[in-house]
Amino acid sequence: MASIRDVAKAAGVSLGTVSNAINRPEVLAPLTLRKVQKVIEEMGFVPNASARNLRAGRNRVIGLIVPDISNPFFTALAMGVNDAAFAAKYVVILCNTDESTDKESQYLEVLSAQNVEGILITPARETIRALAKVAEKGIRLALVDRPALGLQACSVAVNDSYGGSLALTHLHELGHRKILLLTGSEDIPQVADRNTGIRDSMKEIPANQLPQIMELRLDSMSASNAYDAMMKKIESGVDFTGIICGNDLIALGAIRALREKNIAVPEDVSVIGYDDIDFAGSANVPLTSISQPAYELGFAAAELIISECENPERHVHQRIEFQPRLVVRSSTAPTKSHRANLRIS
Repeated sequence: MASIRDVAKAAGVSLGTVSNAINRPEVLAPLTLRKVQKVIEEMGFVPNASARNLRAGRNRVIGLIVPDISNPFFTALAMGVNDAAFAAKYVVILCNTDESTDKESQYLEVLSAQNVEGILITPARETIRALAKVAEKGIRLALVDRPALGLQACSVAVNDSYGGSLALTHLHELGHRKILLLTGSEDIPQVADRNTGIRDSMKEIPANQLPQIMELRLDSMSASNAYDAMMKKIESGVDFTGIICGNDLIALGAIRALREKNIAVPEDVSVIGYDDIDFAGSANVPLTSISQPAYELGFAAAELIISECENPERHVHQRIEFQPRLVVRSSTAPTKSHRANLRIS
């Protein structure tokens, strides 16, 4: 491959003139610029982008850290990030933590050492202190699917408290008074926010109609974990008529266990998921779910952090919050007693 020295020699100009033709063409005389550009084209010279970016303190690389890329919600989120980055000529390094704080810390260290321009992250747990250290190194941060609590950073999130309220209100209006909450650990911020929404919505319910909420926590918010947990729960007795699940994968695992035990969904037990992933509507029992715009979350977050990378002096941190919505399908229905009451009335 031709080098910059080869171009300079063939054009009969200095190395600095060739450099200016590539990086600052406006400073050259038109005749000189055309001569150098013609030689560059004839020799097939490709400027070294890495060296140029290093001199400019830029590499146009951002990192994306998510807790579970096997969850289609985060797959769609990553697609949004990638599409926004591609449009701006940035490259994305994707890191998957498997909801592990140790992996998250290691990825933060690796990305920082690689001198990426920014990091988009959906924290697996409360890691504000670790993120603050990254920000101190001059690496831009944006939180995805999580408010930037206590950080000077952009954030794009969903109102999960409202999402939890939507789920409980839906089941309550269908007559469900014994509800199982099947979800992950309370120290996952999104889980905690949805639980807050459930508790807050119960304050609006008359005392004689208050539902009983039972909780079953999963170590990992996966379909297989949900299936195993539900099989054990069913063996100890089905003392609930509705299930609120932490995500759609949990809901699909729960439905599989119920059906294998000949418990009809939704005739015997109603199930509501969260995320409204692509195949929720085409499941064996089309899934009622709380929809959140995963692709839009990722795209908006990437646009924010790229904007900060491009214009750090003029950038103003933004907090974008999307509102979830209830999508009703076949996995939820009125309880038998509620149906009877409706017929009587």
